Amino acid sequence: MLASRSPRRLQLAAAEGWQVTVSAPPEEVEERAPPRTTAESLADYVRRLAFAKAQAVAETCGKGTILACDTLAEVNGRLLGKPADRVAAREMLLLLSGRSHRVVSGVCLWERPGGEPQFGDAESILEMDPLSEEFLEWYLDSGMWQGKAGACGFQDERLPLRLVSGTPSNVVGLPLELVRDMLARLQRAP
Repeated sequence: MLASRSPRRLQLAAAEGWQVTVSAPPEEVEERAPPRTTAESLADYVRRLAFAKAQAVAETCGKGTILACDTLAEVNGRLLGKPADRVAAREMLLLLSGRSHRVVSGVCLWERPGGEPQFGDAESILEMDPLSEEFLEWYLDSGMWQGKAGACGFQDERLPLRLVSGTPSNVVGLPLELVRDMLARLQRAP
């Protein structure tokens, strides 16, 4: 069960050949989650958010494997989630323009019933070329920023972004290499 509303996560999982059913947690799950503490790393935080999603789905499902993921971007210590509107998207894109940033995903994989939740995280580093005002307006008009952490649609291949380290699937929102490893460990468990 994929605990996500993200069409990109579903596409990535389906492309792997995984038989997934979308069982999205209520939207307020993330809103109810306590904010990140100063002592909490970004990796710990996104793993906690992924667990909250998995837990919400576990309350309504019977048997199966729950896959939950949360992805955030960070630049200069500032977290960039999904922009609420065009103004927020513009602010995020200007903050990223001409800089490097990191994208961190937390994963929770949970075999139900009876299994213990398994956790992992992945990080990717990206660099963005400076954005011209003309390009920025075009990108905002396109709507490609909607529903994407940091207002960046890496998979759209429209933004001048370069992957410095990590994997493209992590940037898109589901670190496939990590999930494959976690699934293999789950299958080997007694």
